[in-house]
Amino acid sequence: MPSFIPGIELSRRFYVEAVQPILERRWPGLPHAAALIGSGSEALGYDDETSTDHWWGPMVTLFVQEADLPLEAAIRQRMAEELPPTVAGYPVNFGDSPADPGMDVMQFKAQPPFKHHVFVNTVKGFTRAVLNWEPDDPLTAADWLSIPAQSLLEVTAGAVHHDGIGALTALRERLAWYPRDVWLYLLASGWERIGEEEHLMPRAGSRGDELGSALIGSRLARDAMMLAFLMERRYPPYPKWFGTAFMRLDSARRLAPALRRAQTASDWQTRGAALGEAFSILAEMHNALGITDPLPTATTAFFGRPFQVIQGHRFAEAIRARISDPEVQAIAGRGLIGSIDQFSDSTDLHEAAHLRPAVRGLYG
Repeated sequence: MPSFIPGIELSRRFYVEAVQPILERRWPGLPHAAALIGSGSEALGYDDETSTDHWWGPMVTLFVQEADLPLEAAIRQRMAEELPPTVAGYPVNFGDSPADPGMDVMQFKAQPPFKHHVFVNTVKGFTRAVLNWEPDDPLTAADWLSIPAQSLLEVTAGAVHHDGIGALTALRERLAWYPRDVWLYLLASGWERIGEEEHLMPRAGSRGDELGSALIGSRLARDAMMLAFLMERRYPPYPKWFGTAFMRLDSARRLAPALRRAQTASDWQTRGAALGEAFSILAEMHNALGITDPLPTATTAFFGRPFQVIQGHRFAEAIRARISDPEVQAIAGRGLIGSIDQFSDSTDLHEAAHLRPAVRGLYG
């Protein structure tokens, strides 16, 4: 194999050098978009040499208009017969992995037909599959809250190499970030989670339960990281890349050392001090947003006990009071359970787009 190049750049070269010329020759003027988006590490920009061992290589999705979707079979056949054997030194042909039959891996083949990764879809078809939502429909607050952030990232990350139909770019712009009041609800819910458990970590430790204390501490560290993503208006990816993406946030420079100390602490006192430092940083970040009146950034004793807390509930209530959208107000009035990302870490639930209507029902 040649020297590694990121999958996004390989996809761009694949489209420009190999796929686009075939389209222009066989279907001149066909309105389409070309992109590398979706759940793959390469689309999220986290791929490396290890990623190349399966489901990685020259690939691109062509988005056509609904009326042109019947061309899918013909387009894929022309690509199979007319693509060059390699692009940037990488094979365009894929086959079953010897170690895992059914898993596509690059396999060099000198002559066509090639089993390629040029996919054809419509913007609506892609949106239905990933979000279980019709892009012609409105997006309610309940819709936003029932769609996993990783799914929103799948649509808005990656790269669009060409958009001759406009619909793909419009979709990505529409889903770029939450509406303001939905964002406020998510921030309030994040602080509510901290308020619910920040005093439990030292309490468990003070009773000699260091394992339980460490477990709660890890949950609080994750909640702190989630709040940082929200404050910087960035969708977090699925768990494999959660920490990697967090380290690319502006706030990671200050937050990461404290959270790392909390994770590696061997006693609840050290763990509590580290988490308290992280919560104070988050409080400063909250005040910098200007979404509420300034709130205290120092931790205080929990009901006189030797447990330092930031009083997450105070932040949650202050933010909830600034929500003005009636739909979001009604949801917040029933409880700050947050989005699917905040109340569940089930991979199966997050990836099951067909279950989204059931999740949406939680919001009334």
